[in-house]
Amino acid sequence: MALVLSRVSARFTDEEKRSISALEDISFSIPEGDFVSIIGPSGAGKSTLMRVILDLMPLTSGTIVRKYEKPAMVFQNYALFPWLTALDNVAFGLRMERVSREEREHIAREKLKEVGLAHLEKHYPSMLSGGQRQRVGLARALAISPDFLIMDEPFSNLDTITVEALKTDLLKIWRTYGMTILMVNHLIPDAIELSDEIIVMSAHPGRVQETMAINLPRPRDTRTERFFKEVDYLTEVIRTVS
Repeated sequence: MALVLSRVSARFTDEEKRSISALEDISFSIPEGDFVSIIGPSGAGKSTLMRVILDLMPLTSGTIVRKYEKPAMVFQNYALFPWLTALDNVAFGLRMERVSREEREHIAREKLKEVGLAHLEKHYPSMLSGGQRQRVGLARALAISPDFLIMDEPFSNLDTITVEALKTDLLKIWRTYGMTILMVNHLIPDAIELSDEIIVMSAHPGRVQETMAINLPRPRDTRTERFFKEVDYLTEVIRTVS
């Protein structure tokens, strides 16, 4: 297993100094090399769970066993440095690892090429579309050669055509690198299309409602009756916990 959570709970303090339960009794495991999605209604603590897994927020109880060595994250809002070019944004993590300038620029160019942005290496984030910014964020994550990739709603700010292209590239990268991917996603069809397993969370506080294996053959045809049955089932599950 790449990741094992056992009865994990977490709380935070709101602006009025009240202690709020964000996660309660969360347990699940993720096999190494799997693509797993987390879905659920607003308030289910999905993003909080990502921070807990990355050790950016403390637990109040429970345990997390992390078997991966080098995690990376792709953010919903891209989280690019506006004063850096695409090349320098991708190379930033390598710079923090004290990789030589020549080597980190070589790696950054290779990763930009992998996501189809080799021709835009000198562009600043303000000169890029939303889809291009997300690709830069993905290239930056890949530059450090992660074995565990967390993605926090990576498609939420993008148009349909851009999302379709990015999903294709993401699956290709996943197969090439053989990494474990954990993705928060509020779009049920996308979660079914991409994932080996889907974790459904309920809200207030966030709990695991159901864990569902997706056994559809790859590459997945999103127009089949089997696919629509999976979508209908998960839609109903989300409706009951919203």
